[in-house]
Amino acid sequence: MKVIVILPTYNEKGNIEKLINILENEIFPKIKNHDMSILVADDNSPDKTAQEVQKLMKKWGNIDLSSGEKKGLGAAYVRAMTYAIDKMNAEIMFEMDADLSHDPNKIPEFLKKIDEGNDMVIGNRYSNGGSIPPNWPIKRKLFSVFGNLLVRTILMRFSIHDWTGGFRALRKEVFIKEHEELESFPSYTFQIAFLHKTVRDGFKVAEVPFHFTDRILGRSKFPALEYIVNALRYVITARIKEVLTGPFGKFLVVGGVGFIINATVLRVLVEIFHWAPSPANLAGAGLAIFSNFNFNNLWTFKQQRFTTILQYFTKLIHFYATSSFGVIFIQTGTIFLGDNLIGRKYYFIYFLIGTFFLLIWNFTIYSRFIWKKNSQ
Repeated sequence: MKVIVILPTYNEKGNIEKLINILENEIFPKIKNHDMSILVADDNSPDKTAQEVQKLMKKWGNIDLSSGEKKGLGAAYVRAMTYAIDKMNAEIMFEMDADLSHDPNKIPEFLKKIDEGNDMVIGNRYSNGGSIPPNWPIKRKLFSVFGNLLVRTILMRFSIHDWTGGFRALRKEVFIKEHEELESFPSYTFQIAFLHKTVRDGFKVAEVPFHFTDRILGRSKFPALEYIVNALRYVITARIKEVLTGPFGKFLVVGGVGFIINATVLRVLVEIFHWAPSPANLAGAGLAIFSNFNFNNLWTFKQQRFTTILQYFTKLIHFYATSSFGVIFIQTGTIFLGDNLIGRKYYFIYFLIGTFFLLIWNFTIYSRFIWKKNSQ
């Protein structure tokens, strides 16, 4: 396959020759089953990095250069990957820093993972033998480790250990799929967004542990404060969207309809017909349960929905049984206790409290037992 190692540069004149020499003389000769090339994505470096690359292009015929305005790391990668696919016929592309912080000896391991069927392979600094520099100040270590853990926690994606690193290999199909959305992330948030969208769309991701090495020459371009703000904004927004558009979000909408039915019947029976709150709630809940079952079956869990009459009525009975437990012991139980211990005046507040706990119970039971993925 045609493999392009993309090296983004801005004032890396002192490093680029060293890295390219290592790649050309030590790494590429070991790789027999892929056609290896280099693309330097230079952001018009004032130190004339591009001119240094042009000299190296005369020595090796597998080097190319993509120059452009300095708009951020993400913008440089989008520009370079587009160039690599359109102009260099790339099938596999690497993201790799030009400052020698990413171990080039790991490239064959990345390619092996690709050959095994993975769509993206990421360098892992945080587990299975990967590491960050031991000489980093404790503040920087904490920022690196806990920042990455925070991203994993918010996104609820714990199987991937390194969300913020920039040492990666990917098939061109991944970039083509995500290209348009990635244009919205010109800076360092690009790395988190790219990986998240790759996982979201079902591409297969693997990891290769490596030892991250701090740069020797030049200065880091990492904008810490800007990155923190943008990264948190992205992961929080992305997680909220996933929740609202996923099964739980749909479940909340369906539950909202059921809540209106339940609350309306409850208040009518209590305030007009003078029922006690507990039996009035049971009557309203019975109608709400029927509404919830049908909307959840048709919409929330539509991929596992019941299509035959036998399945429908069998699961409707199960649904009433499991829902009734929650309604009687959680929701109505809360109303009963409040009614008898505090007073009937606040019966609707007891209803709201009981409904909150009922919501958590119902989603857990429905997703695990009623509409579990292997239901037939």
